Amino acid sequence: MKRSLVYGIHAVEALIKRNCEQVDEICVYGESRNRRLKGLIAECQRVGLSIRRVERSHLDTLSGGERHQDVVVLLNSTAAEKLPLEQWLDSLNIPPFVLILDGVEDPHNLGAALRSADAAGVQAVIIPNDRSAQLTGVVRRVASGAAEALPLYRVKNLVRTIKLLKQRGIWVIGAAEEGEESLYSVDLEGPLAVVLGSEGRGLRRLTREQCDRLINIPMAGSVSSLNVSVAAGIILYEAVRQRNHLE
Repeated sequence: MKRSLVYGIHAVEALIKRNCEQVDEICVYGESRNRRLKGLIAECQRVGLSIRRVERSHLDTLSGGERHQDVVVLLNSTAAEKLPLEQWLDSLNIPPFVLILDGVEDPHNLGAALRSADAAGVQAVIIPNDRSAQLTGVVRRVASGAAEALPLYRVKNLVRTIKLLKQRGIWVIGAAEEGEESLYSVDLEGPLAVVLGSEGRGLRRLTREQCDRLINIPMAGSVSSLNVSVAAGIILYEAVRQRNHLE
């Protein structure tokens, strides 16, 4: 079975801060002169985590050639443990604010969307088991710590999950080029799930049909669509503006 990895200084810092019990092994390049890495090593030692110093080529092999910033963490089996989705919803004492990603297969896009979601205060992200990027080291590195902070739920049936959210009074807003309403004309306060599809295909038909409303992001230039993480940032921060009653 392939080991789960976290690499990149931002992602590892977040892991150590929030979930250090998930760490099985920390590998660092022993000759690195990176000051931030030295600070990270000191923090690991402070909380009782041992460090294995290796050659950079070993880190390259572990990360599959991805940029690792001289640190790779191997996770243990506790890394996937979290409350089931329905229990998590029951545990909330504030209106839910959820991001759903339908068919985002590029790991860089998933990581960037997680980063935008965490920055906007989203409480959880939901993705389908099929046609979606996995939570890989690439995703974690691009997310810069958001993957360690946000609950990420992979569900077998996205349509059924959306129906569950709606039954609990959560308003489901889908973003689509064919959306008839502008993002800026829709009420995004209250319990909310924002649904985004892949850049190429957008929302799948069954997913689109489950949305309470379909919105579009007004475009003034010649391009017809945005990267999914950029679209997520725009929509989520409009929701933040409305929910915080900002001008």
